[in-house]
Amino acid sequence: MSVQVKVETLEHNMAKLTVTVPAETFDKGITQAYLKMRNQISIPGFRKGKVPQAMVEKMYGPEMFYEEATNIILPSTYDEALTEVKDVNITSAPKIEFVQIGKGKEFIYTAEVATMPEAELGQYKGIEIEQEAPEVTDDEIAEEIRKAQNVNAREISVDREAKTGDITVIDYTGETEGVEFDGGKATDYSLTLGSGNFIPGFEDQLVGVKTGDELDVNVTFPEDYFNQDMAGKPAVFHVKVNDVREKELPALDDDFAQDVSEFDTFDEYREDVKKNLLEKKKESIKSATQQKVVDKIIENATMDIPDPMVETQAREMVDRYGQQLQTNGLNLQLYLNVTGMSMDDFVNQMKPQALKNIQSRIALKAVAKAEGIEASQEEIDAEFAKIAEQYNMDADKIKKLLPKEEIDTVSDDVISQKALDFAVENAVITTVEKAAEEKVEAKVDEPEA
Repeated sequence: MSVQVKVETLEHNMAKLTVTVPAETFDKGITQAYLKMRNQISIPGFRKGKVPQAMVEKMYGPEMFYEEATNIILPSTYDEALTEVKDVNITSAPKIEFVQIGKGKEFIYTAEVATMPEAELGQYKGIEIEQEAPEVTDDEIAEEIRKAQNVNAREISVDREAKTGDITVIDYTGETEGVEFDGGKATDYSLTLGSGNFIPGFEDQLVGVKTGDELDVNVTFPEDYFNQDMAGKPAVFHVKVNDVREKELPALDDDFAQDVSEFDTFDEYREDVKKNLLEKKKESIKSATQQKVVDKIIENATMDIPDPMVETQAREMVDRYGQQLQTNGLNLQLYLNVTGMSMDDFVNQMKPQALKNIQSRIALKAVAKAEGIEASQEEIDAEFAKIAEQYNMDADKIKKLLPKEEIDTVSDDVISQKALDFAVENAVITTVEKAAEEKVEAKVDEPEA
């Protein structure tokens, strides 16, 4: 194919690639476009799909194939162009503009891209920060035990009026203007009153019902309801109450401890809860301390991050979020519908974190360069071993499956972590106790053994 590439350095860590594609390559793209589109072309005297390319171009001009031809050849020619400019570290999707396009002519286009910025470091050693002392309060222990108590609660039917916190088991059919709507019908649906899981106003009207009651619940769908067909509309739900239940919490005693843990006594269980909470606090404080150090390094440094780089990073974050939703049987479009956001809204919401991620990576890379920090092969292999354990695969197999840029990313991650460890070790960290007024907490009932 032999494309030619000229690189022009622009301001703010941007670059313009001018890509020249041989005329014969573009002409082949036109032929491929014709083959793809010919079944849609009709000319009197020819069967559909049998009109010669030359006849089509004579009648309509080759321009009718240009858009499809560029779609066909752009990906491969751009990839080839990137191999010609390996010394340019491109960090964004390209913004393409056509310069010359025509049959029998060289196809010329420009690709404007962001390039990897460098940080000019300020102070990165001896940074002064404060961190909290790891403390666990009695209230925090009680709350953790209360969660386990709720998880292990029994639901028992009660012969009384339903109150907030009770579980009502209901059949319902929803209508708008006398017509049932999709998704508005269920049987034996368990609804905890006061949970806020249903349309506003629905749960309030079930307070006071008893088993066997039948009633109409009138509500209005919120204006920002994810289903725009229902948004703002009044609806009536015909409801039958099949059961009213309350949660019976287990007693906080030795039997409870034996049911939910490996310990024989409640005191031992409570001590273990405290120990685990303390470990979580320590990890949380460690992460917060690391972030404070990185934030200070960024604050003291100078770097010019191009907007397209942030845009690309934000879109990658959205893609990863979509993949996480898929593992839970959901999809990104449904999430956007429920939250009332467009894709662009979601990308823009991700941009501040995307910028911080980029700044952190560039700052730590600069620290590593300043201190001569590198990753040994043993350290890289150890990181691959962790990845292999996560995916239950052989480390060597993962290396073969990953493209070179992904392997380089693993090495970069090791270097960044070592640079972060260096910066934290060389920071001046003061551990402070929480102020007395911050420790005052709402009075709650202490679990009893």
